[in-house]
Amino acid sequence: MISRYTLPAMAKIWTDENKFKIWLDIEILICEALAKEGKIPLKSLNNIKRKAKFDINRINELEKVIKHDVIAFLTNVAENVGPDSRFIHIGITSSDILDTTLAVQMKQAGEIILKDLNLLKQVLKEKAKKYKYLPQIGRTHGVHAEPITLGLKFANWYDEVNRNIERMKTAIDVSSVGMISGAVGTYSYLSPKIEEYVCRKLKLKPCKISSQIISRDIHCQYINTLAIIGTTLEKIALEIRHLQRTEVLELEESFTKGQKGSSAMPHKKNPITAEQICGLARILRANTIPALENVALWHERDISHSSAERVIFPDSTILLDYTLNKTVNLLKYIVVNKNNISNNLSLLKGLYNSQYVMLKLTEKGLTREESYKIVQDIAMKCWNENLDFKNEIYSNKKIREYLSENELNDIFDLKRFFKNIDYIYSRLNL
Repeated sequence: MISRYTLPAMAKIWTDENKFKIWLDIEILICEALAKEGKIPLKSLNNIKRKAKFDINRINELEKVIKHDVIAFLTNVAENVGPDSRFIHIGITSSDILDTTLAVQMKQAGEIILKDLNLLKQVLKEKAKKYKYLPQIGRTHGVHAEPITLGLKFANWYDEVNRNIERMKTAIDVSSVGMISGAVGTYSYLSPKIEEYVCRKLKLKPCKISSQIISRDIHCQYINTLAIIGTTLEKIALEIRHLQRTEVLELEESFTKGQKGSSAMPHKKNPITAEQICGLARILRANTIPALENVALWHERDISHSSAERVIFPDSTILLDYTLNKTVNLLKYIVVNKNNISNNLSLLKGLYNSQYVMLKLTEKGLTREESYKIVQDIAMKCWNENLDFKNEIYSNKKIREYLSENELNDIFDLKRFFKNIDYIYSRLNL
């Protein structure tokens, strides 16, 4: 069994130890607030703060009989506090503790995810700058289109990660709400000022209105944000998988000394990390379904959301933390095969210039339909017979009636495709 002290920071958030610690913190904060209102003797408060503690094994033992986790916890705390425990959990319901604790855990987890995202952002920024001007064939429908640069590919991902950072910040802000509002959210025993005091101490906002629980659209937004981030990682990983195919081999995962790719074939170097990322993104998306279904509950609440949340919140946050770190390492050590990028760029012998030839002919007075037919006929001949598109254009009498050699030279200048790269980068502050 792995010791809790060896767990990653994200996993520690969802341990019983951390959960019960937050429960106890909240109960003590409520006692502090009640003491300020004169509802608990100061002597009793000090005794509670001194003696209140819990034992996970004892709680588990009690829960087997009581079959209620919060009551088992309170019973264990009472065993340690003694008679002053009568002041603990006054006028509140279990969900006041559970939902406020979940808000704290979501905030803790969100902060780790933000750190991960910023690491990913930095790696993408470095790659976008490094390969800003490295020409690469662009592909639409998996088929050669017009040239881009490898840097633009990284820059596109960089921009999407920036949006995910903002999404995550919003999700943290929206979900950082607590409640201490009683059995059905009416503050029938406690003043809302108790809630305000507790939330302020926990760096949460008081929920504007609750039933017996905080409305689950808030939690749904958080889980959906995690899924969106996971889908961005899948987008990146899927592209790397495509570019590592043997017939393309423009990018590939690093292959470390001693690594083996296949139990059967010693030559194999597979995109295993990228494939893992794509697989885990499916789980993150799958967890949005129970989160969406948790929004609709019976009356002021039932507990059909609770069991699902005990799975989807730890699973989604731990998975995303893991997947983000995998993606950072994947990109940090990605192998760029410049020769293959260059060879693939010239694979179709200049056919990517077809649009510009057509547009130049329309500038000379031909209709778009006429220009398109002339260029397409030449392009399809080159495609079918593996001919050089540039040579066929230069030697075509019809085209030479409209375009001079200097104009054709300008058309076939690769730099023409990249004249606005700096402008695009300036928009991204790269």
